[in-house]
Amino acid sequence: MNNNQPGGWAGKILHIDLTNYRSWTESTEQYHQFIGGMGIGYKVLWDAHKDGAKATDASTPVVLSAGPLSGSGAICTGRTTITSLNPVVKGHLITDGHFGGHFSPALKYAGYDAVVVVGQSKVPVWVRIEDDVVTFENGNDVWGKGMFDTFKHLNEKAGANAQIAAIGPAGENRVPQSTIQTQGGHSAGGHGAVFGSKKLKAIAVVGTGAVKVAASNEEMRQLDDHILGIIGANNNGVVPNQPQSWAEHHSKGSRWRGGPGVTWGTSDNPIEVGETPWNDKQKVGFRTSMAEMYFGREEANKHMKRAGGCHSCPIRCFCEMKNPRMKKKYKLPTEHITNVCLGFLDPWYAMGKPKHSEKRTDIQTVGGYHMDDMGVWSAYGQLSHLMREFSKRDFWKQLLPAAEYQAIDWQAWKDQDASVLGDFYQRLALGANYQGSNYLGRFLGAGLHNFINEKGQVLDIQAVLDGRDAAVMPLVYALESDGSHKGHEYNVFTDSHIKVFNRSMVGGVHHASESAGQVGALLNTVFNRDPQCHSHINLINSGLPHAKIQEVAASHWGEGAFDKVKHYTAVNPAKAKFAKWCLVKNVLHDSLTVCNWVFPLLVSPDKNRSYLGDSSIEAQMFTAVTGISTSEQELDHQAESVLQLHRALTILQMNNMDQRASHDVLADWVYDMDPTKQFGDEGTIKMDRADMVEALDLFYVEMGWDKKTGAPTRATLTKFGLGFVADELAKRNLLPA
Repeated sequence: MNNNQPGGWAGKILHIDLTNYRSWTESTEQYHQFIGGMGIGYKVLWDAHKDGAKATDASTPVVLSAGPLSGSGAICTGRTTITSLNPVVKGHLITDGHFGGHFSPALKYAGYDAVVVVGQSKVPVWVRIEDDVVTFENGNDVWGKGMFDTFKHLNEKAGANAQIAAIGPAGENRVPQSTIQTQGGHSAGGHGAVFGSKKLKAIAVVGTGAVKVAASNEEMRQLDDHILGIIGANNNGVVPNQPQSWAEHHSKGSRWRGGPGVTWGTSDNPIEVGETPWNDKQKVGFRTSMAEMYFGREEANKHMKRAGGCHSCPIRCFCEMKNPRMKKKYKLPTEHITNVCLGFLDPWYAMGKPKHSEKRTDIQTVGGYHMDDMGVWSAYGQLSHLMREFSKRDFWKQLLPAAEYQAIDWQAWKDQDASVLGDFYQRLALGANYQGSNYLGRFLGAGLHNFINEKGQVLDIQAVLDGRDAAVMPLVYALESDGSHKGHEYNVFTDSHIKVFNRSMVGGVHHASESAGQVGALLNTVFNRDPQCHSHINLINSGLPHAKIQEVAASHWGEGAFDKVKHYTAVNPAKAKFAKWCLVKNVLHDSLTVCNWVFPLLVSPDKNRSYLGDSSIEAQMFTAVTGISTSEQELDHQAESVLQLHRALTILQMNNMDQRASHDVLADWVYDMDPTKQFGDEGTIKMDRADMVEALDLFYVEMGWDKKTGAPTRATLTKFGLGFVADELAKRNLLPA
């Protein structure tokens, strides 16, 4: 790197063309306006746009990108952003997914800020990147292998230090609900099929260089000390979830789970976690101890081995569990599984959510193993919710061929027997290549939007998959628990248990109205999949008393920005400002690349600071690493330009300017649940249709979007240096007058 160049960025983008087996580089400098990570991905996809393009077209790029902070050692900067068109989304619209681990730091050490892959190999390949040397390796010996064997095999070939981004059988079979995974992190949902369509099994990176950091070691140390003094646990829980002698507050909702009574029982030397004082920086890694949240105290204490996490992260939110029954009873090759959140919860959702017990432990460890090994993605639980709710209502009997229905062990499903999960995830991953009839796996793996009409009625899934005209299936709500719906026609938009929140995108709910009323609801309108936004959660689930959270929210966005959960008031401008701030910070983190499951740090565990954090940490890290003095407001402005580009590209892909009517529409259950309660009553999360219309009005104004259509105006795009975007939209009559 030229010594006059700023720190942070590696300086090069690596391009790979699999059709012609060639690679080349370009300078990263032209992407600095968009920071890195997600920003690079969206600019590459904008430049490559073709009308009607599909995710699995050879010419569609898939971008694996790091931000300027990755690899610098700055805290919580090990994330990797993966951007492409998404086959599980209606219209194959653009999405970005993410994984943690160590991939993006390794990419930076090899000298690259991003890898852009296009084309299609004739045979299975994996790409080896060792600093400046890029080679195309025969992938026949790993094609067809599960994720864990793939990592083992490629680490033997590329070296134990190689960081690998790979797909499992689901991606190979172009199943839309498929992931790209790395050894120390999971997911990047939906883009596994993009790798599979290119016959790309994996990318393995070995980097032996370093990231240039502008600040001195002492300055970086001081910044680290400042962050470690105000950081909490996962989702920035800043108070423990149980009483501790040093703590003024505690909250059962906090993810600061480590404390007295918590044991890592299968560690080589079992660990009693004990008290985890806020100012003991040596015990930050014990605070989260998330196993208790997924398995309950008794089972977690028996099976937790250790916590794990990403490059330069002190929080350690991953749980390595040791369950001997995985090997002895279920005949798996291991008794260990490392996972987090939905990696454990998805199989549990699918099997009916039993209480904490050995049965639940088996479902979560055995199911988590199969799901990861096959490389299956759940669309933030939507796949699992479908399996459970359709099983409860015996819809599969109507939807599947009789022979296939008879071949499935439904009694084992009713008994919540984890032994059926191996076959279940194979059905999902193998799709049409599963031996025997597999309408079940092909339906669940393809994405719900393919099988419903505009009203949310379920179509004949066999006809859809066979390419025939599909009639509406006569499914009826029939359970006592269906309440007022009982006896009426079934509809996924009225079923609150399936959790389709964004009706237009058929997107799964993700920290929406159940978390922050209209603020959460607005966040779930903007992206083309579930929003993966935790900016608000890292404040409202911090565990601090509601009055304190309300005070902090009011100081940033105005009075009334945050209501007590399940006791909502009418929308106001402060809530719209709060929603915009959440999205800008989310995009900032995915561009830097910083963990949005911990940052921003608006609050802290430090009573001496009145529990206040520091929202400018990201700008301080950016300035220290790059040497470019940048304020929080200036960095947020750059992040917002990426958010505006996302909106513009969505409009371009949909060829529809009217996002209010065609993109930002919520499902009916959001408004019609709890029929005996009104919006605003204590105890309900239901929204009000007129109130949400006003919420969108206020939000569009904050974003600089046309109030009628929700499309960015020329003035807004120009403000963010996106005049070329405005010109392209205007040429197509997609720019508001």
